[in-house]
Amino acid sequence: MMVNSYIFPLVAMLLSGPEITLSGNVLVLPGEYSHWHNMRAVVDELVARNHTVTVLVHTASTTLEHLRKDNFKYIVFKINMEQQEALNVWQNVINAWTNQTLTGIHSLSSFWKMMSGFEGYLQAVCEGMLLNEQLIASLRESHFDMLLFDPMMCCSDLLAETLGLPQVVSLRLTFAYSMERLCGQLPTPPSYVPAVATQGHLTDHMDLIERLENVLLYIAHTAVFRVQMMLMSKYFTKIMGKPTTLCDTMGKADIWLIRTYWDFEYPRPFLPNFKFVGGLHCKPAKPLPKEMEEFVQSSGDDGIVVFSLGSMVKNLTKERANTIASALGQIPQKVLWRYTGDKPDTLAPNTRLYDWIPQNDLLGHPKTKAFITHGGTNGLYEAIYHGVPMVGIPLFADQPDNLLHMKTKGAAVMLEFNKLETKDLKDALTEVINNPSYKESIMRLSRIHHDQPMKPLDQAVFWIEFVMRNKGAKHLRVAAHDLTWYQYHCLDVAAFLLSIVALVTFIFVKSCAWLFRKCCRRTSAKSKKE
Repeated sequence: MMVNSYIFPLVAMLLSGPEITLSGNVLVLPGEYSHWHNMRAVVDELVARNHTVTVLVHTASTTLEHLRKDNFKYIVFKINMEQQEALNVWQNVINAWTNQTLTGIHSLSSFWKMMSGFEGYLQAVCEGMLLNEQLIASLRESHFDMLLFDPMMCCSDLLAETLGLPQVVSLRLTFAYSMERLCGQLPTPPSYVPAVATQGHLTDHMDLIERLENVLLYIAHTAVFRVQMMLMSKYFTKIMGKPTTLCDTMGKADIWLIRTYWDFEYPRPFLPNFKFVGGLHCKPAKPLPKEMEEFVQSSGDDGIVVFSLGSMVKNLTKERANTIASALGQIPQKVLWRYTGDKPDTLAPNTRLYDWIPQNDLLGHPKTKAFITHGGTNGLYEAIYHGVPMVGIPLFADQPDNLLHMKTKGAAVMLEFNKLETKDLKDALTEVINNPSYKESIMRLSRIHHDQPMKPLDQAVFWIEFVMRNKGAKHLRVAAHDLTWYQYHCLDVAAFLLSIVALVTFIFVKSCAWLFRKCCRRTSAKSKKE
């Protein structure tokens, strides 16, 4: 009996040992809008696995409700900018893009406007966070095991450097893969990897002219990225007290969590510390609210269409809203439209407006026939997860590229926002709903998405825990980080080999000339003697 009284507590302690040793202390710096909604799924899962999570947020955040009680801790730091000012920064970015058609050089121009508009926001966030000695001291005293961040949160990588923490970055691949290619050393052959945000036609199968365009886009995006990094580096250098660039710190990321997967991406090379976690926020559908379910059921066999342009677009012009509402009124399906603007004059009885919709649950409803989307990564993956074909109306950022991927994979019809007419939207919905090829294509992508050895959320949490267990993952970082640009491209090797070839050629030519002259002298001497 005495032995048993010792054995049971010992067994219980051994069984709970892994739980104890795996509990970590994670600092999180999230992005705004859909970026936070995506990272929130990771945060909740970390908390569910007994990790302590602290979310660092500034006072001008437009998305994070840091005043409410949650299952994790918020640390709020003050910045020299009001929330309305920050909201205006984001709204200006949206306006810059939605007022023009993004093709070729226009996408480059929009990228420049976006980066330039962030200068004041960048300075306010960086200085409010990193020059706050009290905040830095408090974070050091918390003894975090790692930092999980979204690059949308300015200077997150500098904070990791300041605190000496291993870092995991979560992102959707950026313009022409600039950050991943230049800072993460991701191989990106322009012969079959199209530059991001080239709305219209570039895929992984390009002819000569398209490859020429793609190379020029890579060059242009690289130049813009380099110039913007030069402008940003003055803040980085000021805060760090030494010459510092974005790639100096971003390149030290232990793991890059990429919010896509092969159901979306074209086949291409990746590195050991780049991990796919696309669709990690997706879940099986839950029952709808009673009133919404009644409206959905009233659609009968025709079913419903779900419509959302995301959390950043709050309003449309009256003309554009009327054009869309008129098209929606001409289809037999019932439509649930997330829209907070003024009620369109042409709104039909089959369409209902909502300030918010349970998008994932609606897309998982058996009566859902199509999804009208702006092409945000979160919504796109919910459609893939539940197997719903799409009509895409891209607005800005990576949305044109996202929808181009779905179009080339046969799962979506793509429309231009600024050229949209009533007939265009009606015809697109009719095509997607009535042509079975779109449903077949999206179901094929859905099967690929679900056929993984580990769920995307489990994959993300595994690598976060891996970084904590191993105090980083530097063994997965390629040696390219330690090479100069000319070493990376083996230009020094090429120069050496060319020098050897030139030297051998020179010696050979000189030797031939010497032998030729010697033979000529002997022949001449022999002729004179005769």
